[in-house]
Amino acid sequence: MYLLFHDVYACDPRESGFVSPAADRYKLTVRQFERQMAWLAQTPGPPFELTFDDGGSSFYSQIADRLESRGWRAHCFVPTDYIGRPGFLTRQEIRELDRRGHHIGSHSASHPMRFHANGRDVIAGEWSRSLAVLEDLLGHAVHTASVPGGFYSRAVAELAAAAGVTELFTSEPIARPHRVGTCKVVGRFTIRCNSDECLAARLVAPAPWARWAMWVEWNAKAVIKPVLGPFYSQMADWFMAGSAAER
Repeated sequence: MYLLFHDVYACDPRESGFVSPAADRYKLTVRQFERQMAWLAQTPGPPFELTFDDGGSSFYSQIADRLESRGWRAHCFVPTDYIGRPGFLTRQEIRELDRRGHHIGSHSASHPMRFHANGRDVIAGEWSRSLAVLEDLLGHAVHTASVPGGFYSRAVAELAAAAGVTELFTSEPIARPHRVGTCKVVGRFTIRCNSDECLAARLVAPAPWARWAMWVEWNAKAVIKPVLGPFYSQMADWFMAGSAAER
């Protein structure tokens, strides 16, 4: 069972990671994150692993210490073109996190929109370029990656495998992995800013109801996204901006 988080912020979502209303949907306040972790720590259930997308600076400043205080480590997926930019992890921080036992992986190079809709050469280049950067930075092989934006296709997995990825994480809320060639494709269950504070715990609990509900919601969106194309992200931005204004 894999859970998907993004950034954690103290005062302002713009502190870490990508800056947009759509990105803010996936960012938790420190208190929200701590509550999710507290409930998760109390829940008996199958083994789980934590994953964090976007390579925001909060993985170093807010997240890693809190996980380590519980004896936990996590996967941190980095879009390598953003390393060292404001709000993103630096090269030194990535090296230190790797030394501390966290698992650094690729989140593509440039985090392109609608990743699966790019040409095969573009997708292949995104994987190979990002892995090369991380391997040069860390001094060892990197074989894990996550799909930016959740836009997955079989070709995305095939090209990841060709680049050397052996474990590819998607945003599809399924617990059972499958294989595409030499690559194991793993689904994840996403925690958002409006999630109930015990959602992570309910997702890893033996009862399947929370997992089923998320799967139904995800598949409904999977039908809508291809129809709306780039307008889906714009609508999400408008919705998030309106919700923020109401608050």
